[in-house]
Amino acid sequence: MKPDAPHSDHWPDWSPQPAAAGWMTCRLEEYCAWLPAIETLQARLLTETGTRLLDWVDHLQLPATDELAEQLATFGFQSDETGTVWQHPLALLPRVRTVSNDERRLAIRVERVAEFLLAAGLDDGTPIAGAPWDSIRQACVATDGVTSLWAIERHGDRRFEPAGLPRETAAALQHHYQSFLLRRRDLATDAEGFEDVAQRFTAAAEELGTDRSCDLFFATERIYWQRRNRAARVQKARQDQLGLGWANHDHHTYRSSRENFVRLVGLLEQMGFRCRERFYAGREAGWGAQVLFQPATELVVFADVDLSPDEASGDFAHQGLMPHDTLGTIGLWCKLHGDAMLQAGLHHLECQFDFTAAGHQLAAAGVDTMEPFTWLEHLKQAFTTGERWPVAEHRLVLAVESGWITTDEAQQFRTAGAIGSHLEILERNDGYQGFNQTGISDIIRKTDPRGLNS
Repeated sequence: MKPDAPHSDHWPDWSPQPAAAGWMTCRLEEYCAWLPAIETLQARLLTETGTRLLDWVDHLQLPATDELAEQLATFGFQSDETGTVWQHPLALLPRVRTVSNDERRLAIRVERVAEFLLAAGLDDGTPIAGAPWDSIRQACVATDGVTSLWAIERHGDRRFEPAGLPRETAAALQHHYQSFLLRRRDLATDAEGFEDVAQRFTAAAEELGTDRSCDLFFATERIYWQRRNRAARVQKARQDQLGLGWANHDHHTYRSSRENFVRLVGLLEQMGFRCRERFYAGREAGWGAQVLFQPATELVVFADVDLSPDEASGDFAHQGLMPHDTLGTIGLWCKLHGDAMLQAGLHHLECQFDFTAAGHQLAAAGVDTMEPFTWLEHLKQAFTTGERWPVAEHRLVLAVESGWITTDEAQQFRTAGAIGSHLEILERNDGYQGFNQTGISDIIRKTDPRGLNS
């Protein structure tokens, strides 16, 4: 998947990195052996949330030795300018931090440290480093004096210690959180809707900075999506029992109409995203996608749009796309529900799981899963059965008058609604951080409302 668009950064062809992933797996096994609390957490994650320890690890901390540095370099990790923080440029794996003392830490990422401590049966006698409004908060959950388990929450900050932000940040966070959460999604025109989001984000960024504002915005986007998707509510409740939240998110998917796609990409770039690889699955598929990445928050967006063959070779993320007379799956979804950034909300949130365990556990909770659309050793993906949303009458009338759907299809949508959103179950192995273009094309065809209602 080469980033051949002229505007893209020089992203590599993502490929599995089994050697580096194997090294990381061995280290996690060692941590479980060193500290029973970590092994206990690993077991509870699997049985209570259908996730793996690796899906939550933020970073490892190990004593610095020449042997460790040689191992890390051998397996493809690269150090920063300090020589103390190691990250693999091609693998989706936790960072490794080396220190001059003997303390070994395993830090898992959660949405809220205080909620994790509550779920762990700890009280306010457990110190939390970082004020409630800080961009980093962390706490030691268990230790034997040498090896320790930590929980860390991050809000657009990749450092390892709290920044010590001023108290005024708290008021600004509350103000802009409410602004994002309660924004009007259905203004007179879509152009006004996008401009409204841009203005709200500008105001937040002036007080909080781009990265913190981006983190805050996407927290509210998940809330809006979750309220409209039962599978999301079921799984979120399961993860909240351990105080985890959605910190295992892999990517957020926005569907866009052709006429709004440039607006969507521009807004995301305002939020600090960079265009990564893009997709075009061929003439028969009728769609394309731009993947975007925000480095500070580590957020990934998958932005879908109907696309013609002659547009695939251009910079479709920044060049205007004219409306089509006919609509593909994505275009029709937007006409029935509104664009994902506006009226509809996210099409799906994809989180990292143990694929088999999550599927079985959700089924036991009454949430069915569609057939996997990716089944590879290094990548497994499936949607939960789609949440059906009612369709506004004025949207159905316009769709029939425009020839996008038939009168019979409109009546079916009136009666049964149309597929709106999903939770996506994903398992990544061997550090693979790309996507399966063929599989995604297949699932997009399978979720076309016209086919589902026929």
